[in-house]
Amino acid sequence: MRFAVVSAFLPTEEIPAIARAADELGYHSLTIADHVVDLAELATPYPYEASGRRRWDETCEWPDPWVLVAALAAVTTRLRFFTSIYVAALRSPYVVANAIGTAALLSGGRVSLGVGVGWCREEFELLGQAFAGRGRRTDDDLVRMTELWQDGPEVPVLVGGLSEVALRRAARHDGWVGDVCTVDEAVATAARLRELRAESGADGPFEVIPALSDAVLPEDFVRARDGGVTEVMTAPWRYYFGRRATLDQKLEGMQRFRDDVLVHVS
Repeated sequence: MRFAVVSAFLPTEEIPAIARAADELGYHSLTIADHVVDLAELATPYPYEASGRRRWDETCEWPDPWVLVAALAAVTTRLRFFTSIYVAALRSPYVVANAIGTAALLSGGRVSLGVGVGWCREEFELLGQAFAGRGRRTDDDLVRMTELWQDGPEVPVLVGGLSEVALRRAARHDGWVGDVCTVDEAVATAARLRELRAESGADGPFEVIPALSDAVLPEDFVRARDGGVTEVMTAPWRYYFGRRATLDQKLEGMQRFRDDVLVHVS
């Protein structure tokens, strides 16, 4: 099993230090979140919380993922990067393909595209894109972008989302990126993805990457691994210092989690 450090909701200026530490400590990846604009008032409920409220407040920063990847690639040597989750349908597929291809080239092929159809109607409207039909556009855009990348570094496509449609879309590509869930839920999703891939005749490597809400001890992560989870998204410092940790505490937490969990599971 591999581990990805989550950079969502972090101050942008802290992320290079987090990435360097992840690179040195043996973490596999760093995840990058995506919004173009985070509106103050929304009618659209956030679908990943029962309350419908967003997990972040107005102070949250949203750096451009591909600009950030290019900067982080310059201060790391082996760490991979993937988006969790990039909403390609908000933009032109040609602009997206160019940005991702550039980041993949500058990073030496250390980039995967984690893509979803998006949930925020107001963000689509603000950027002049239709909210309806975004799933079909995403499918079409992924075909077009894959063709555009043929002569450059390979960019694996990981698909986010919890619906059956999202799982079917993921099964057609290189992996699935989930949300916060229990080990049992992650294992059940991994099993469903295996079924969908078998139905479609897909083969080859396939990633299953959730964030686990109830995994604390090495044996919890081993159970997830044995159930088909290939990588876990985590903010390691939260186990020791909580979500408001200082940068020094984040770095210490990453070291402690490496010693307490990562080396026993990877």
